[in-house]
Amino acid sequence: MPKYEVLVIGIGNILWADEGFGVRAVEAYHRRFADDPVVRVIDGGTLGAYLINEVMEAKRLLIFDCCDFKDQPGTLKVLRNEEIRLWASTKISAHQAGMNDVLVTASLSGYEPQAITVVGVQPLELEDYGGSLTGIVNEQIEPALQAAQEQMIAWGFAPRKRDAYEEVVPLGEATLERTPYEEGRPSENEACRFADVRFLK
Repeated sequence: MPKYEVLVIGIGNILWADEGFGVRAVEAYHRRFADDPVVRVIDGGTLGAYLINEVMEAKRLLIFDCCDFKDQPGTLKVLRNEEIRLWASTKISAHQAGMNDVLVTASLSGYEPQAITVVGVQPLELEDYGGSLTGIVNEQIEPALQAAQEQMIAWGFAPRKRDAYEEVVPLGEATLERTPYEEGRPSENEACRFADVRFLK
């Protein structure tokens, strides 16, 4: 039997610019909203098949991800029901570990979520190695949190905002949280953004 009412999860690879949208969005969600014993919030990163147990322990899935909507960069969409097929069948790039295989495997094991909602954004840049979110995608973090909050309310699990003084334990390694990760990034002179400089000469 599922242990949680909702699994809130961010999918993506922070090493490739806008592909990290899902991870940065779920981090922001975690910082803003207080812990709830019936809601599990995780950074799914590029774990792929290793997420099967996490997925099967929840009745509903709320997923942040970078999505190829064939639309303008920065476009934010909320997908539900039949629209999920568009997201599940799309792999953004070779760096991305999608959720489709996880959901198929879970289904074969008898798991059927009560509901799935995907909050996704169309990327602009996927080839800036070690890069941050582009400005146009970063601007969608706040609308994504609003969309997620509205979905949680609709499901009957209105998230409570954290108190200003409340300590927030990182979802993963503290050094990979957005601020330390971006502040520690070497300059373009120190590290090539697109390949190993030794092979570009």
